[in-house]
Amino acid sequence: MTAKLDYRWHLREVMATRGMFSTTDLRPLLAERGIDLSPSQTYRLVVERPERLSLKTLMALLDILGCTMEELIEPVAVAAQRRKAAGGASETHGGLGGLRPTRARIVKE
Repeated sequence: MTAKLDYRWHLREVMATRGMFSTTDLRPLLAERGIDLSPSQTYRLVVERPERLSLKTLMALLDILGCTMEELIEPVAVAAQRRKAAGGASETHGGLGGLRPTRARIVKE
């Protein structure tokens, strides 16, 4: 079984180390390099983890910030999902499976 990989996005931290504390600082620098993003797109790029990113935008960010890809994107291994424990208790719910209500049974006399 192959390990699943994910990543951490460090754009906000890298910007801060370069003295850039506002997303509005980044937008004109991207525009100088031919990347035209709206204010909301620029904000999401900085504060959220992008699911898709064009290579041109990535290269512009590396150029603007004078950093390497390893500083901007950190690969991380994803922990495997755990299976449900016996009795229906799942570790994702903090082991509360035994505390959940059970369906009432109607007994005919």
